[in-house]
Order: sequence, then structure tokens, then C-alpha cells
Amino acid sequence: MSGRARLALCAAAATLMASCALLPLVAEPTWLLQLVPLVAVQTGVGAAARRVPLGRLLTVAAQALVTLVLLTLVFARQHAIAGLVPGPDTFRYLAELLQQGADDVGRYAIPAPLTDGIKLMLIGGVLVIGLLVDVLAVTVRSAAPAGLPLLALYSVAAGLSDGGADWLWFLVAAAGYLMLLLAEGRDRLAQWGRVFGGAPRGPGSPETGAVAPVRTGRRIGAVALGVALMVPLALPAMHGGLLDAAGTGVGAGHGDGGTISAVNPLVSLRDNLNTNDDRQVLTLRTDTNDISDLYLRIVSLDEFDGTTWTPAQRHIVGVPDKLPTPVGLGPDVKRGTVRTLVRAADWYAQNWLPMPYPPNEVKVGGRWRYEPVGMTLVGDRGQTTRGASYQVTSLDVQPTARQLAAAPQPPAALQSEYTKVPSSLPTVVERTAKQVTAGADSHYEEAVKLQDWFAVSGGFQYDTSVKVGHGPGAIANFLKQKEGFCVHFSFAMAAMARTLGIPARVAVGFAPGTVQADGTIAVTQKDAHAWPELYFEGVGWTRFEPTPTRGTTPSYTQPDTPGSSLPEEALPSKGASSAPSASASPSESCSSDLRRLQACGSPSAAAAPHQGGSGTDWWGWLLIALGALLVLTVPLSPMLWRQRVRAQRLGGHARTAEGAAVHTLAAWQELTDSAWDHGIPPDESLTPRKAADRIVRLGHLDAAAGTAVHRLADAVEQVLYAPRPRPAAGAAEDVRRVTEALRAGVSTGTRLRALFLPRSSVRVLWAVSARWSALRTRAAAARPALRRPSGQRG
Repeated sequence: MSGRARLALCAAAATLMASCALLPLVAEPTWLLQLVPLVAVQTGVGAAARRVPLGRLLTVAAQALVTLVLLTLVFARQHAIAGLVPGPDTFRYLAELLQQGADDVGRYAIPAPLTDGIKLMLIGGVLVIGLLVDVLAVTVRSAAPAGLPLLALYSVAAGLSDGGADWLWFLVAAAGYLMLLLAEGRDRLAQWGRVFGGAPRGPGSPETGAVAPVRTGRRIGAVALGVALMVPLALPAMHGGLLDAAGTGVGAGHGDGGTISAVNPLVSLRDNLNTNDDRQVLTLRTDTNDISDLYLRIVSLDEFDGTTWTPAQRHIVGVPDKLPTPVGLGPDVKRGTVRTLVRAADWYAQNWLPMPYPPNEVKVGGRWRYEPVGMTLVGDRGQTTRGASYQVTSLDVQPTARQLAAAPQPPAALQSEYTKVPSSLPTVVERTAKQVTAGADSHYEEAVKLQDWFAVSGGFQYDTSVKVGHGPGAIANFLKQKEGFCVHFSFAMAAMARTLGIPARVAVGFAPGTVQADGTIAVTQKDAHAWPELYFEGVGWTRFEPTPTRGTTPSYTQPDTPGSSLPEEALPSKGASSAPSASASPSESCSSDLRRLQACGSPSAAAAPHQGGSGTDWWGWLLIALGALLVLTVPLSPMLWRQRVRAQRLGGHARTAEGAAVHTLAAWQELTDSAWDHGIPPDESLTPRKAADRIVRLGHLDAAAGTAVHRLADAVEQVLYAPRPRPAAGAAEDVRRVTEALRAGVSTGTRLRALFLPRSSVRVLWAVSARWSALRTRAAAARPALRRPSGQRG
């Protein structure tokens, strides 16, 4: 492997090693597996361009073009011409995807889900860094400045992450950079040789020569690593959570600045519940006389990885005038309407709009979008709740215990999506769920048993100071210790419900606030809450309250008297109107866009299946990348093979008579093949001198090039016929001079063919055919030895 090729390989490896620092920022590491072949293709194109050789600008342009094609192939092939060539639609789609990624970065806490936008930012960003490193270290031949983009890549990751393994990623990135410096030093020493190295040093002699670049490389590496250690210390780590106020999650202080809208309930709920400054978040006015069920829901968490719950990636649409009927809500369920005016505090900035569930109509100013499956509103392009005033008309759904107990099986799609549990979930979770619900005759009875076990009979204690815990064993530890706050209770009950086959998710928002003297309702930070929602066909998503001393127990979780739909008298009664809902039927209120998203409500509608990600596994992207590499490599393989053979023939050789002879014959072979590529086929029957005359005549070479041809032919005759051949110097330079003259004397088409489809590349086929024939000959020769002698019986 040549020194430059080795340097390119080290540059690619250093980029990938530095990009490992980004792994803690997202929940799934599969993007790195997709990145490896893309970096390999980018590096390979650069190596091929330098082999040609192309100029530096053309080499960088070729790598940039291939990088764009790779990003198009991976992220926007549906919007590309022929699925590969980027066009105007491709750039528009990639720009939208980048904007989506920027929104997702501001929305989610670390580790964030691997959305398409975040994946494009990760892979595209690393490819850009890889291109810069390759240009600086290989094309420009200056590896030390190449540490700056690597440092930027690591520093961004270290500044965003607050994990305890940052030192490990630093060591990995530092090792990659030092490897790059050492590769460059080795390459330079190989080029400088004795001229730079000087005479060998004896014992006690001062340091000179080749030690200088090694010492310089060490100094550069020490400075770069020192900067890499210091810069992350100056960058603030980003925290925050779903319910944090603006600025409270970044650094210290009250926070008068940016918007914190990351989904990390494990952190944000605990911080809000443990705060000493219980500030008012929302002010409500409502027309219901009973606020016990006036929960303000922000977002639903419906993806469970065994440790925590996160919202699935869903399509968002414009906010309709009338929201559709909730999924699964049938016409037989009693309902009323509640109107609520909400005003958010000027300091509270939230991307999601807190609303009573299920909303029927929302009147709000600003840039808001509607997520149909969760029935939530999310801010668009930085829109938040800071100082916002809005009105929500919601349904007061009043199912009976009998209706919930008699609920039929939910649709298969919804059942499959909302009962998934990871294999890493400890078996004690399912075992405990079955023990607690033993004897239940329906999913409804199982849900009530779970709720009562957590809230009343299980011996659990509410404590906001309990640590959240990490890993798949967090829920199992909570079930053992029996201490926690609403996050623990809701997460555990939803996970246990899923093990029983009950569709479940977790809602995050605020519990009912406190009525003030002026009739308004104050919702403060300490009202931050999480609760499980379980799905029952005919009723839809239904709230349960397993957290002791928090919220209110739903009346429908108490058994009904046969033939009655009234809850027990001891429980709060609903003050909302019992008139039929004024909302339109599903078929009337559901737009064509919502039907396409499978988000229309009906008694048997299923929640829209999860659409997160690109729909292709990492190995699919790997195959696509390998296919793209094959598509790019096959047409260029004759040119790449020819460049490699030329470099080998005209490269260095042993400084001996035998080495000089081999080099002279290889140079002659390269000369005849170059003439062949430019339209002068070889004639093996001619002597070197006659062949030289033929090349000069047919190639219309000038005097200088003709002299170079004859000089090389004389050297070949010396090697072939002289008893003591004289070594000829400058054979490689003569071949290059003749090749340039041949190229100047032919048409543009012939030059392009000589470059991309050289005729001499047929020697590869000849070599393969010769080896195949030799293999068949050896096999045929070995076959008689395997046969029994004629007439011999076994």
C-alpha cells in the first residue's frame, strides 16, 4: 500500500473514531453502522482521483459530488432522478429533513430518538468532517491541521453530553488523531529518506535528522490533545426536560432565555416536583364545576425500550377547525363538553400545548401543528407556549365500569403496536403483573387490580427524592423497593399492562391545579405529573391513576351497580353537561389527510402504525451503500487497475543490478502498454529497436519523445543481450515524457478512452485465462492419480 493510500485510510479511521463521541447523544447506534460504508466510499473516491491524478480542486469536487449522491441514495432516493441523481426536489427534501432534525434536537433530551432528521444531521455532518480531514491530511498533505475538524466533532459531542464515559470517547478520538499524525510522519520520512535523516547516530551523539519530525509530531499531538481536553470544559452541558421552564435546564440561574422542550420525564418531573420555587405555570378558567378530572395532557409516550418511555415519531398536519373523534370512542359512551381558557406564564416555554384530553377544538394563535395519533399540538419553527393564551373545548368522556369490562378486542394493528415489550425487560415484571391480577375476568379488571395495588394495597410510598435508576432493571428495582414518584408508578403500570396484553402508553402533563379565590385555577410546577393510559375498544384511551396521594382516582375504576351507570356516591361527581357531543362524526370530521395517516376516529379505528425511521434496517442501508460502491467502482475499475499497474512499474526498485534490470523491463512494458492505450497495438515479433521505431512513427512523436523511446529501447537491449548490462537512469521519466507526447497527439475521444477504458486492461482477462488454464492442467494431471488402476477390483 502506498504512503498516500495509507494516510487516506488513517484519515477515514480517525474520522470514524472521533464520531464515536456522538453515540451517547442518540438512543440507537445503528447510524454508525450505516456511516462506515459511506465514509469508505468517500475515501475510495478520493484515493482513485489522486491516482489518476486529478488536480486538488477536482479531487475535492469529486468527493463532494459522491458525498451528495450517497446522502441522496440513503435519505432522498424517492425524490431523486432515477433514484440516484439529486435534483431540485432532492435539495428541497434534504433541507426540510435538516429543519426537522434541528427541531428534533431542540425537542428531545439526550439520548434522543434516532429520527430521520437527526440521522441526516449525524451522518451528513460526519461525512463533511471526513471530507475536510481527507482534504487536509491527504490532498493537501498536512495532517496536523486536520485535527481541527476532528476536535470540533469531539467538542460538539462532549459539550452536549453529560455522561460519565466522555473520557473514553476522548481517548478513542485522540488515538485516531495520533494514528493520523504517525502515518503522515512515516510517509514524510519515507519520502525524505537519507537526505533528511542524516547519518546514523552513534552512542552519545546528539539528536539530529529524522528525530525532528517525530518530536514535532509529539508536540503537535500534545497541544491538540490539551485543547481537546480544555474546550469541552468551557462548553455548558445541556439538560432540561419536558416540563422545564425556559432557561432552567441550561446551566444555573432563573433562566430568561431559550426554550427547553426535551422529552425526558425521568429528569424533568423529578426536578419540578423537588423544586423549592413552586412557580405558577398555567392559569385556567373552565366551565365545569368539578375539576378533579381536569388533567392537562402535553404528550403521550408510546415507545418502550425496557428502561424508559418516549414518544413515537408521527406525521404532523395543520390544525383542523374541529378535531376528529378520538380513536376507539363509540357512540354509546356518555360524554359532555368542557371549555377551558388557558394562559401560560411568560417564563414558561414549551413546544407542546398543554390541553385537557381528548380535545375537540383548539383556538390558539401562532405556528402550531397537529399530531393526529396522540391528539397533541406541537410548535412549529420555534413556536412555544411562552405567554400564550388559548381556548380548548374538550370531551368529558364518562364510561361505565360495565362498558370497560365488556370492551371487545382492539384492532390488530393497535394491539401489536401498544403491547410490545423488549426482550430485556426482567421477567419479574410480567410475573408480578400476573400475580397481582390473578382471578380477573377481563382486561378492565386487570387494570383496576394493578391501579389499586400500586395506590392502595401494595405498600408503595410516594417519594420524589428516590433516584430514577438506569437500565432494564429500573422497573424491577422499583417493584422491589416500592418507593418512587409518578414516573415510576406510571411507567411500571403501563409496562405491566402490556405484558398482560393490554394496549398501554404513558401521558405526561399536569394534574388538576388549585382553585383560587377569583375562580381561576392555578397550575404550578409541583402539579407536573405522569399517568398511564390504557386502551379499551369502544371507549378509547382511558386514564388510570396508580400514584398514591396524587391526582384523582377515576370514577369508572369503581364497580357499577348492575343496571346502573352511576358511580359510587363517595366519588366526585361530574359537573359537565351530559348532552351528546357536538363534534362531527368520524366520517364527517376526518379530512383526507387524516384518513391517509390512519388517524381518523371510529369505534373500530386503529392507531396509525409507527412511522418512525426510514423503514429499512441498518443492514439494508449497508447493502445499498455497497451497491452504490459497486456501481461507482465497476465502470472505473479499468482505470484504477491501470493506474495501479503504472505506479508499480514506474515506482522505486532495489539499488542493485538485478533491481535495475527488472525496473527497465517494467518501464518498457509500461511504454508499450501506454502506446497501446493510445491506438498503437504491440507487436511482439519486433525487436525493441524496431518496436521503438514503430511507436515513434505511428505516434508522430517529436524529437525529444522519440529520443526517450530509443533510449529506453537501448536500455532494454542492454538488459536482454549484454553480458554486463549498464543500468539506465531515468527510465520512469522517459516513459512519462513519451506518454504525454502520445496523449497530445490523439483526439479527445482517444484520450478519454485511454484514461477510462484502456486497451491494455485486457491483460487482466489474459492473466485470469492463463491461471484458469494452469489450474485445469494441474487438476487434469492430478486426476489419474485418484483413479484405481485398470482392472483392479475393490
